Amino acid sequence: MNYVKLGDLCEIKSGKRLPQNCDFADRKTQFPYIRARDIKNGRISTEDLVYIEADVQKRIKKYIIEKGDIAITIVGASVGDVGYAEECVNGYNLTENAVRLTSYNEKVYSKYLFYVLYQKQYRDYMQLIAGAAAQPKLGIYKIKHICVGLPEMSAQIKIASIISQYDALIENNNKRIKILEQMVEDLYKEWFVRFRFPNYQNAEFENGIPKGWKIKRIVDYGKIETGKTPSTMFESYYGTDIMFVKTPDMTGNIFTCQTSEYLSAEGHSQQPTKLLPANSIMVSCIGSAGVVSINSEPAHTNQQINSIILHNMLYLEWLYFTCKSLKNTIEMFGATGATMTNLSKGKFEKLKVVDPPSKIIELYHNKTASIFIKIKSLLYINQNLIKQRDMLLPRLMSGKLEVK
Repeated sequence: MNYVKLGDLCEIKSGKRLPQNCDFADRKTQFPYIRARDIKNGRISTEDLVYIEADVQKRIKKYIIEKGDIAITIVGASVGDVGYAEECVNGYNLTENAVRLTSYNEKVYSKYLFYVLYQKQYRDYMQLIAGAAAQPKLGIYKIKHICVGLPEMSAQIKIASIISQYDALIENNNKRIKILEQMVEDLYKEWFVRFRFPNYQNAEFENGIPKGWKIKRIVDYGKIETGKTPSTMFESYYGTDIMFVKTPDMTGNIFTCQTSEYLSAEGHSQQPTKLLPANSIMVSCIGSAGVVSINSEPAHTNQQINSIILHNMLYLEWLYFTCKSLKNTIEMFGATGATMTNLSKGKFEKLKVVDPPSKIIELYHNKTASIFIKIKSLLYINQNLIKQRDMLLPRLMSGKLEVK
C-alpha cells in the first residue's frame, strides 16, 4: 500500500464567509448555505439549512460544493468532522469554516478517500494538528500534508462499495424513522394543538381550551432531576458503564441510545441520586435550550439538562411532544440578560401546560407507543450497523480481510 499526501491527490479549496454587512435570508431561497454544524456523521445535512439571497450568492458564487467533494470542518470544537457531498447538495455555498477536497487525480477514488478520513483516528489527528488554542484552526497547508494509505484503484472501489452498502441500510432506516416521527407528531398536533381529538365535534370551549381540560405545571407529571458533571480530574469516573448525556447527544432523535461519553460505576457512585431510569424525558435548559429526548437506558446528564422521571408512563409520548412545544417558553423564561439561555430547575418545574383528560392521553398512548418502540428499535439497529461498518473498514483497508 502506498502512502500519499492529500495535497498530491486532490485540490483543497476553502469556503467563503458572507460579505460584510450581509446576513442570511429570513426565508427559504434557491441558494442554501452549508455551515460547519451541517457537516456531521459523515453527511452534509440538509435538515436545518440557512439560505442567502440571490445578490449575496452572486458575490460568493465560486465557493460552492460539488457532488463527490469531501467537506472538512476546520475551526472550533468540530474540527475534523467530515461529510461526503451527495447529489442533493451539489451547488450549495460552503462556509469559510470548512474546506472541500475536489478535482481528484487518477490515484484515488473519492468515496474511498472519504471513508479513510471519516475514521476516528483521522478526526483525532486533525484536531491535534489544528492546535489546542481556544479556537483551533486547521489550515489548508496542514491538510495538504495529511497522509493516507492507498491500495490499487480496483480495491478502493470495492472497499467503498462494500461500506456504502452499510450506509445505504443506515440511511434507509433513518428515512423510516423520520416517517414514523412525523406520524406521531402530526397526530399530536391534530389532537392537542388544533384540538381535533376524538369526538371533538361535541366539545365545548372555555378560555380557549376544551371544557374539562386543565392547566398544570411540569412538576405535576413527575420528579424533576437536574444533572451534574462528575469531576474531570478523576479519570476513573469515566468508563463504559452508564450513559452520560449532554445536549449534543440528544439532538435529532426522539431517543438517546448512545452518548459520546460514559461514566464508570465509580463515577455513578459519586452522584447516585442523579441516575435517570430509562424513559425519562430530558430537556436542555441552558445554552441550546429546548432540545428534548428520551433516554433509552438508565443515564446521567450534565447540569444543562432538567429531566422528568414520570409518575405515569401513559404520559410519555404526549409529554415528549408537549416539552418540545415549550422551546420558545424555555428561551423566554430562561433569558437572564446574558447571551445564553439559563432556565433553573425551579422555573422549569413551574412551566405551565394544557392538560387533557386522562382518557384522551390513554388513547394517544395506545396509538403511538408501538411506533415509539419501533423508532427505538431502528435506532439500535443503526447503532449496530455503524459499529459493524467501523470495525470492517480498517480491516478491509489494511488487507487483513480480503476484498473479493
